Amino acid sequence: MESTRQKKIASLLQRDLAEIFRGMAASDFPGTLVTVSKVRVSPDLGLCRVYLSVFPTDRSQLVMDFTVDQAARLRSALAQKVRNQLRIIPALHYHLDDSMEYEANIDRLLREGGENPFK
Repeated sequence: MESTRQKKIASLLQRDLAEIFRGMAASDFPGTLVTVSKVRVSPDLGLCRVYLSVFPTDRSQLVMDFTVDQAARLRSALAQKVRNQLRIIPALHYHLDDSMEYEANIDRLLREGGENPFK
């Protein structure tokens, strides 16, 4: 269970990372929407898991490769934004949030299924 401090830090990091990705998506990934869907912070505030949602989904691997290659640059940009709120910038680990893809797949399966068994 997350503490109040973890939730506040996660919210701050999510907002600032979303700003960073919004600027980078425009220049590095034209026509791609990168959303920071969730941020989880460890209890010691040293590790941060960032969940990214990418649309269109066929560019997800490209975006994930970019985050691995540019991890230091992304962390530095984040440090510039939160330098007055945090003393130590957590290590960032990026994960792909595939919940939109999962939802689309379920929706497709329901449409293909034909009649509703609950009627």
